[in-house]
Amino acid sequence: MAVRPPRTTPVRVYLDLTHLGRHVTGIERVSIEQFEKVAFDGAQIVPVRSRGVASMVFRQQVFLPLLALLHPRALFVFPGFPPSPLFSLIRERVFMYVHDTFLITRTADLSTKARLYMALPFRVATSRLKHFLVNSEKTRADLALHAARDASITLYRPAVANHFTLEAGLRSSRSEEPRPLRLVSLGTVEPRKNYGAALAIVDALAKMRSGGIELHIIGRSGWGDDAALIATHPAVTVHGYLDGPDVKHVVENADIYLCTSHDEGLGLPLLEAQFAGLPVVAPGQPVFREVLGQSGTFIDSAAPDDAASRILSVISKPGWRAAHAIAATANVAAWNARAAQDFTIAKFMFATRSGMSERRGPMTVRSP
Repeated sequence: MAVRPPRTTPVRVYLDLTHLGRHVTGIERVSIEQFEKVAFDGAQIVPVRSRGVASMVFRQQVFLPLLALLHPRALFVFPGFPPSPLFSLIRERVFMYVHDTFLITRTADLSTKARLYMALPFRVATSRLKHFLVNSEKTRADLALHAARDASITLYRPAVANHFTLEAGLRSSRSEEPRPLRLVSLGTVEPRKNYGAALAIVDALAKMRSGGIELHIIGRSGWGDDAALIATHPAVTVHGYLDGPDVKHVVENADIYLCTSHDEGLGLPLLEAQFAGLPVVAPGQPVFREVLGQSGTFIDSAAPDDAASRILSVISKPGWRAAHAIAATANVAAWNARAAQDFTIAKFMFATRSGMSERRGPMTVRSP
């Protein structure tokens, strides 16, 4: 009589999605698509959501730690907010996805709520937890400066999907001398996005080129006075949060994507905009070079005249629309290929307790 092998019981993995709100943007979308919507070998994903701020706080600080006590074999994944400091007591069972380290490194750019509620738990988590996943090489390098010596930091870059059904095919048929020249930016209107630099670049372009300049900003208003400042500029339209079809309309009518952020952990909107075949102009910092490679045009956002000259050099080359559409499409494909390689590593991490790199030391994935 044949002996059947013992049945393997999937590891229960509680996924903290309590930070998901009514509007799903970058971090929320990554949380859903990289953890909830994928199948991890040997893992039973159990999402934990909330309704409203009070519910979110209760579930993050009380309910999830209680689940950890009641289910001593379960694993816990935190792809958005940092976990309760109590989870440092069970560090072997916790995975934290880190989008950036701004809660430590850029406290001046944080809202009061972020400083009071998130900064301390993030600092505790990064210094005491053992298993991290990160969205970029840049974030991995930043996190390594704050993580414990035995921490494993694994690259798990998000694949970029064409959420807004953007099209690049007809871009080369448009005039190569756009009047007005339309710039577009995506991101919450708050200090870290440095939209003041974008306004200065718009003003510099207006002095150098006739035909008009427009800047269209897609993103909800965050903390700080930036939204009020931007709204007074005659060349700027702040659209606020838009649904997919409206994002598609604004982005596809633009000529150039402009990013002036002080810093990013990744800069996912830059990749998303490339589905429209747009030239992407961004600061020459390592994270933007990592994301854009040879497809990007890099500027010093603190030097508006030089930045404007770089933008004008882009649109002065014959065939610039077609060339940038080809480069953008190739860059997104290359990024997604790297993200697929990351997933082949990450999908095994929840299979068993032994897959948590306890015996192998720090677990990292390097770009090819």
